[in-house]
Amino acid sequence: MPKYQTQTDMRRLFDQVSNWGRWGKDDENGTLNYLTPQKVAAGARLVQSGLRISCARNFPVQPSPENPNPALHHIVIGGDDPCAHGVPGLECSLDFIGIAFHGLASSHIDALCHVFVDGKMYNGFAATDVRSTGARRNSIMCARDGIAGRGVLLDIPRLRGQPYVDPKEPVTADEWSRAEAAQKISVGEGDILLVSVGRDAHRTECPPRAGEAPSLGGLAPDCIPWLHGRRIAVLGSDTVHDPVPATPAIEGWPVPIHMCGLAAMGLHLLDNLHLADLSRGCSDANRWEFFFTVAPLRIEKGTGSPVNPIAIL
Repeated sequence: MPKYQTQTDMRRLFDQVSNWGRWGKDDENGTLNYLTPQKVAAGARLVQSGLRISCARNFPVQPSPENPNPALHHIVIGGDDPCAHGVPGLECSLDFIGIAFHGLASSHIDALCHVFVDGKMYNGFAATDVRSTGARRNSIMCARDGIAGRGVLLDIPRLRGQPYVDPKEPVTADEWSRAEAAQKISVGEGDILLVSVGRDAHRTECPPRAGEAPSLGGLAPDCIPWLHGRRIAVLGSDTVHDPVPATPAIEGWPVPIHMCGLAAMGLHLLDNLHLADLSRGCSDANRWEFFFTVAPLRIEKGTGSPVNPIAIL
């Protein structure tokens, strides 16, 4: 039976993995504190071939069950009238983009003000500190200078010998440990951990029908103490970490990874990454660690940001 099944179980786990006060009562960096300059420099030394691999999905302008509010992209000035801006002698094209990036479609990073538990966010700050005008605490600006360090990919479909993780069979902490052994890699303090569940393979084989809610593989709640114990800096996945629909369904805790990760640990989450290319690159190179960079937009008082993370082998 799953170890965490009730509200009481989850509340106890939340308190067990809480980092509130660990780095002081005013801290807004959370587990990014583990990513020291020394860790960044060590990550940079992992570069061997110089192969660069984007881990982002394309800008999500097409509507789908996973993307009910598509991003906006349109041309403001095109080549059919390149002088419309009114600057004599200059011919150009211009475009506009806009996006509501939280959800299942856009590759993005969650700031620590994105999720609340009992009216509190990371480090005990009140949910009311996020107002209609923006976040007064735990905004994405804590990562304004970028995130970079040792990245590690754990490929769970590879471990299971299947093309993808079934949404009804969440990834367990034991599988993470077995994936480490199988890939001859160890996840440690300050790492940026990426977990592949084979989202695109699942979508290809099991596309949602019109009117159906999307389903995505994810992580079981017993992964939470594993993450806390390894002291990772950032967690990323090709889904949104928590299974969709919730599996297991725990009353009051619909997204345990988000609730315990963001609100208790102060662990920034990278949602909806594209990891298929990175998995192939790591497999070809027979190495599962690399230099990994993330550059969030400098959105003052923002609850996160679209991102294009880059792995460099």
